Order: sequence, then C-alpha cells, then structure tokens
Amino acid sequence: MSQVVIQGGRIVTAVDDYVADILVENGKVEAIARHLDVPGAVCHDATGMLVIPGGIDVHTHMEGPQGPAMNCDTYESGTYAAAFGGTTTIVDFAYQGRGESAKHTLDERLALAEPQVCIDYSFHMVLTDINPDVLAELPDLINQDGISSIKMYMAYPGTLMVSDADIFRTMRAVGDHGGMVNLHAENGQVIQVLIDEALAQGNTSPKYHALTRPRIMEAEATHRAIRIAELAEIPVYIVHLSAPEALAAVVEARDRGIEAFAETCPHYLFLHSDEYERPGFDAAQYVMTPPLRDHHCHHDLWRGLRFDDLQLVATDHCPFCMNEQPLGVRFSKQLGRDNFNKIPNGAPGVEDRLVLLYDGGVRTGKISLNRFVQLTATAPAKMFGLFPRKGTIAVGSDADLVIFDPEEQHVISASSHHSRVDYSMFEGRQVTGKVKKVFVRGRLLVDGDRWCGEAGYGTFQKRAASGRIL
Repeated sequence: MSQVVIQGGRIVTAVDDYVADILVENGKVEAIARHLDVPGAVCHDATGMLVIPGGIDVHTHMEGPQGPAMNCDTYESGTYAAAFGGTTTIVDFAYQGRGESAKHTLDERLALAEPQVCIDYSFHMVLTDINPDVLAELPDLINQDGISSIKMYMAYPGTLMVSDADIFRTMRAVGDHGGMVNLHAENGQVIQVLIDEALAQGNTSPKYHALTRPRIMEAEATHRAIRIAELAEIPVYIVHLSAPEALAAVVEARDRGIEAFAETCPHYLFLHSDEYERPGFDAAQYVMTPPLRDHHCHHDLWRGLRFDDLQLVATDHCPFCMNEQPLGVRFSKQLGRDNFNKIPNGAPGVEDRLVLLYDGGVRTGKISLNRFVQLTATAPAKMFGLFPRKGTIAVGSDADLVIFDPEEQHVISASSHHSRVDYSMFEGRQVTGKVKKVFVRGRLLVDGDRWCGEAGYGTFQKRAASGRIL
C-alpha cells in the first residue's frame, strides 16, 4: 500500500486537539508531526478540516430476519452507507437459532458477511437457547474467536426473550473470561399484556407501539438487569437506553461502584413521541424499540452523555422500507399495516450518527469536541475490546481516519443517503458538518460523493475483553 500523508488537519481525539500531519504506512499511523515531507506519498490536504478517528458503531442490524421480515440493508449496502457517514467499524449481531451452537452461529454469520463488508466489523453473539452445551462454548468464543460480548433479550416473549435465570447463568459463564453481557432491558411479559389488551380493544395503529411500551417497564428491567449482574460480579451493558427512569438506575448503580454501562441512540436525542401522531401509517417510520419518548427526556439523556452516565452513542440501525417497492413486502413495514405488533421493528440511522451529534451536540454546546470523539469512536473501542487498534489517532493504531468539514451545511434526506431504505427519520433536517473523506486502514473509501471502496475489503476484528472503559 502506498504511503499516505494527511496534511495540515486539526487532529481531534478524545483527549487531544492540535494541527499536524499524519503519515500512514501499511494501514497504520506511522508518524504524526508538525510537518512531514515524504517524497512519493499520496497527499490529502486537510487544511481547515477536522481529522478524527473513524467512527465505531457497536449496534447495527444488517441482513437479519425479524419474523417474516428482513432488514433491507445487506452487509454490503449497510456498510457502504456507514462509510459515507464516517463509520469505519461496526459490531453487528449473530443470532443463535433454537438448537444451534454458538460456534455454528458465528461461522454462518462470518460466511455471509465476509464477501460483502466494506469496512471493518465484528459481532455480538445473541443467545436465545441457553443450555449447558452452549454455556460451555462461551469461554472459547471469547478467548479464541474474539467475541467478548453476549447479547440477550428481556423482551419479546416466545421468540427472543430469555429468563432471568439464563441471564445469570450466562453472566457467570463469561465473567471470568473478559466477557460482558449486553441486555435489551424491557419487561417483556408485562408489555405483552398491554399489547394484547390494546389489540383486543381494536387499537391497531402504529402509535400503540409506543403506548404499550411505557418508560417504567424499561426502568424496571434495567434495574433488574443491573442487580443480576451485580450478583454475578460482571459488567453489564444496557443497549439503546431511552428513558430517564432507566438512566437513573444506571446512575445509582455506578454511584455504588457497579460496572453498569449504557448507550443511547441519535433518535432518542433528537426525536420525540409526537411523531406517533402522524396521520395514517406514516408513524410506522418510528416504530423501533424502545419507542421514542417525551421531549423532556432529551435533557436527561444529554446530561448523561456529558457526565459519562451514558458511555456512548450507537445507532441500532435496523432498516425496513416504508413501501413495498422495489424490494418487496418482506423488507417493508407494510407487514404491520393492520396490526402495530406486526410492524417490523427498527429504523435506519448508521449514516447520520456523526453529523447529528456534531451539529446537535457540539455546535449547541451540549458536548465538547473531544467528548464527541469519545462517544463515537474511543469509548466504543474501549468498551468492546478494540482499543488502541481502533478508536484513536496514535502511532501504531489502524489508520481509520475521517476528514470532516465543520462548516459545510447540507440537508439529510433519503434522496441522497446510501442505504437501501426508502426513508429517513431526519428527512429535511439541515445540519452543519459533513464527512469529506474516509480512510479504513489507510485506504481511501469515501472521497466527497465518490465511492472508492469495494465489497469484501472489511476485515473481521477479533476483540479483547469487553467492559473496560478506562
């Protein structure tokens, strides 16, 4: 690979902020200096631009089934979109089927992803069928395969939900090996009662998705998850936290010295429950779990991000089209037109995370520029065993770099994004800040509006222990 020099950019990491040149050799950052003169190197002028570590999105769902539905982004299209948004690594999910071994689950997902992925990637293992044989596999999954995070669901009874006892058994199986359990924290059984009651009363419209998933049930499950992890003496990570009451449970635990961590998502920071009042079926765009919350919840989440009660921002990118064309009803939310409980559950977002947090967080003074990098790159890398290979700009680290224009204005729209999904939750939102160039291991993948990458370039990343934030 040719030598690459990125010249004159404002290099921002989670702790640094300075102007310098970066030399890239063999996919790694080789040198950082005030001025580098390297004959024959390919030079990229970053004068007036920010140079930040490539984003790491630790919560994406690419090419995965959801009952009769299927996410509309393949590993190729989803990581293509991620790259244009400044994300250079994703951690996706490998879902265990009933009766399936964890190792078989991983091998199948690797075989599907490897020829398609445009950026670097890893997986969380989702367990749905926990038995002694599967538990016995987990140490090797962590130590040999580099899958150091296990996800389980406290929601969706009959399909994904596992018992508290199985959560506890899994935590004890992985805790001594550097594993961490990620939990979707909602009280699934109580929520199912609310869903059944709503449908029995003839309430089928999308807004009842939100009305049947109250904040208190997210809070209850979050508290329960933390207490189980406390007994098991293992770090616990709450995915897509949306409710102040759930955040309070995390804060209380951390104040007691418990290793409780949590993420939130851009849609919980910028959108609110009024979206469910849209006419007709339009509100189905916002059917994700947990649902959007009241506007005043934004303050609590931003405060959590600022003071590290929330450790990072991921997207939970799980896109389904609003219309059947051109991909067909299997990829569409139309499956639930007559029943909110059958609307494929998820929303897009992998391409918009960095610009939304910069525009709505940094420029408004809610978070600092260094904290922005921490939330989008460094904390994800540390939390999930990728640091210092990923998540920073330092000599020896992978040259995953984003050149970012802090002043360019543009409008978010489905007409210009790169995902296969046919809508954007942020349609028409004007933002300031734009990804200009993206490098993964020193290779230029995005150059303005031009795609320079290819399917299969991404490499699988074996990860070290999860749950280490310092």
